[in-house]
Amino acid sequence: MTTAKDLRDMSERELAEHIASTRRDLFGLRFQHATGELENTAGLRAGKRELARALTIVAERSTAHAGATKAAS
Repeated sequence: MTTAKDLRDMSERELAEHIASTRRDLFGLRFQHATGELENTAGLRAGKRELARALTIVAERSTAHAGATKAAS
């Protein structure tokens, strides 16, 4: 599990890679859950939170960037 501080310290590229890998992991967990192979269902919730946390950081950055661009005009 990655903290919000760790995610904020990542570059744009690292954050995009982290989001992609988290999505792949979450897909695998959902697949295991659907087939009855998943023993620890708490991993699903943790994976969703991890993805949401990373996507929130991306949204914050894009909002800050849009605000800075608008202010410069």
